[in-house]
Amino acid sequence: MRSLVPACLFIVILCTIAASAFTQPGDSIRAPRVKTANGLLEGVLESGMCMFKGVPFAAPPVGDLRWKEPQPVKSWSGIRPAVKFGPRAMQRPIYSDMQFRSDGVSEDCLYLNIWTSSVMSKTKRPVLVYFYGGGLMAGDGSEYRYDGESMARKGIVAITVNYRLSIFGFFSHSELTKESPHHASGNYGFLDQAAALRWIKQNIAAFGGDPDKITIAGESAGSFSVSAQMASPLSKHLISGAIGESGSLLGSPTLTPLADAEQRGLRLAQLAGVSTLAELRAIPAEKLQALAASHEREIFTVTVDGYFFSESPLAVFEAGKQARVPLLVGWNSQEGSFNAITGQDRPTVENYTKAVQRLYGDKAADILKVYAVATDDDVAPVATDLAGDRFIGFSTWKWSDIQAATGGKPVYRYFYKRPRPATVATATSPSKPAANGASHSAEIEYAMGNLATNHVYDWQPEDLSVSQTMQAYFVNFIKTGNPNGPALPVWRPVKSGGPAAVMHIDANTAEETEKHRDRYLLLEQILLKK
Repeated sequence: MRSLVPACLFIVILCTIAASAFTQPGDSIRAPRVKTANGLLEGVLESGMCMFKGVPFAAPPVGDLRWKEPQPVKSWSGIRPAVKFGPRAMQRPIYSDMQFRSDGVSEDCLYLNIWTSSVMSKTKRPVLVYFYGGGLMAGDGSEYRYDGESMARKGIVAITVNYRLSIFGFFSHSELTKESPHHASGNYGFLDQAAALRWIKQNIAAFGGDPDKITIAGESAGSFSVSAQMASPLSKHLISGAIGESGSLLGSPTLTPLADAEQRGLRLAQLAGVSTLAELRAIPAEKLQALAASHEREIFTVTVDGYFFSESPLAVFEAGKQARVPLLVGWNSQEGSFNAITGQDRPTVENYTKAVQRLYGDKAADILKVYAVATDDDVAPVATDLAGDRFIGFSTWKWSDIQAATGGKPVYRYFYKRPRPATVATATSPSKPAANGASHSAEIEYAMGNLATNHVYDWQPEDLSVSQTMQAYFVNFIKTGNPNGPALPVWRPVKSGGPAAVMHIDANTAEETEKHRDRYLLLEQILLKK
């Protein structure tokens, strides 16, 4: 028996050494624990990274808290497990490319997820807070494409945040305004994001993050959200940098006035057959979601509520009252389709001209001058550009242009061009892309370093190279406010009032001077009455 003691001791030593290879210095071999303002959390250690999933940052917005500003989290005793993603916000299955890991769908959805390399490091790391896209109607922080592990491996504390959507997140009503201590209603989804930022500011040091170095980012509706948080007096002081991928709230001179939003809410109540707020709150979430389905774009809008937004975001940015932080912003080469202009008609010069005349009336000649076509072969690419600019390109351009003029900090603009490859199921030629340009949302996995999480596409070495370049730019920006770094093409900031330097991100990433500023200046005249 005595001969077994040294052997057992040797095995213990070996196990300790092996375990240490999968942990960071200072981490315990056991599941990582942190103390937050509300109590102890226990996460999981996966592949050497500490993950805390389903962390509550506000009270569940259910019952009487439906359509109220997010309320503080109630503290808990003992150790709360943070080992699985919380429920995603109430939503319909609108987008087929959304792949969730969340625990179902529920009104009880105000949770965030944290990826960090260590919770014991003395050096505090910069923080990335990512807001998902989905038209303010769908999406979730558990989606694979937003996974924070790759960012955490590069020295960043990465966070995804859930927020209320559709009728639960953007519903106004005169009775809601009356009961609010701020005399406001609507924008609850944006208020959720702001509440998450306050929670992160208070607690992120316990996870190894720097509370004074928080960069917010997002794509599409998430990008709209970033511009919203920059404009809001509730959150603009909480951030040190911003990244916007395709979209902002600056493409319109005004948002919906509160009084108009309240009237839309009253119409919805009439459709529901109820007359009181208590009755509206008593409607089961699933029934309310179904009722809202055919009215989402008409009734549930972003509102100038006098609380989250003191005035329209455009007015805020024009006055230089937004978050004065570095901004990295851009959009993709194929945000829309030429069919959005020509409809079912063939893409000919004649059909394109008629379509532009229908869309722009007395401004059609001006549009046809800057979105010019000479032959039928020109129509598809030019109409695609116009469709993308109408959808999201112009508002993103305006954001970069006005922040460069009034924001007081550098603005870096990109144009993302890498098409996704063919899908695994349909790939016939490994080098042949699935499209001629980068469609809406195509850049997310590249920017976040998450190609490996998406098994739909037949990724090629060039895709990995593009991802490494784009993620490196993002990582450098999150860390320093400047995307430039070793072995990367030099990226100059936008200069106010003239053609911008734009980083074209593709297999051969290179900076180019803006070629179509005239397009955006014309759209500015038409849309913003400049």
